[in-house]
Amino acid sequence: MVKLKSDLQRKNYIRQKVIHLAKIIAVSNQKGGVGKTTSAVNIAAALGALGKKTLLIDIDPQGNATSGVGVDRRSAKYSTYDILVNDKKASECVIQTEFKNLSVIPSSLDLAAAELEIVDREKREAILKNAVLPIKADYDYIIIDCPPSLNLVTVNALTCTDTVLIPIQCEYYALEGLAQLMNTIRRVKRAYNSYLDVEGVILTMYDGRLLLTQQVANEVKKYFPRKVYSTPIPRGVRISEAPSYGKPVIYYDKSSKGAVAYMELTKELLKKERA
Repeated sequence: MVKLKSDLQRKNYIRQKVIHLAKIIAVSNQKGGVGKTTSAVNIAAALGALGKKTLLIDIDPQGNATSGVGVDRRSAKYSTYDILVNDKKASECVIQTEFKNLSVIPSSLDLAAAELEIVDREKREAILKNAVLPIKADYDYIIIDCPPSLNLVTVNALTCTDTVLIPIQCEYYALEGLAQLMNTIRRVKRAYNSYLDVEGVILTMYDGRLLLTQQVANEVKKYFPRKVYSTPIPRGVRISEAPSYGKPVIYYDKSSKGAVAYMELTKELLKKERA
């Protein structure tokens, strides 16, 4: 008999061993420029490359995760806006990308107004959760790229997800706004999603040669004890170039430092999942 120590472990055990359901991970940080979308895209692509059937859900109105996997959202018939506002089935919105085991539900510019359109609806915080539930058995992982704000759309992601992955840049003001994010996570956990937990913290824009980087990394580890991944994501030209070609960096230049780092980070995430 397997002895489980926490509610999250129980949920993972049921998901993995009893009923095959995707693990849902939301990538969130309301502070812009921290590598949130880059991490969502590249972790999703790496999971697919490692044999995990993966769905990337883009709920950021900017739509960078959508274009980052080579999908033109202007040509998409439906988007996450249609799920939240028009009650479209998630299965109707899925687009298969050219990359191994990777599908996407694209974003839409209309998402910027979605909060106003659903604010008066009953169970408005669970619209995404209820839409995703019927397709959870079709995937191993679902990665949600959240908008850089703590609005009702983000609350939908946090209500839907199992865990939250937080990218933090190794620069001044790295911890700025994190107290607000953690407060939102706690509130959603109390009100809508009792299993919600922090999956882990990714150190981005990492340069180990800089004293500032080391200082920020130490502060982040104090703030999130035992949650910071040992694989940091370095600054890199290839990481910055890849989105303009509509490719995750592991497909744009698999030998680049950024590609290697995201593959190692994803393996670390999977290893932690099996622990």
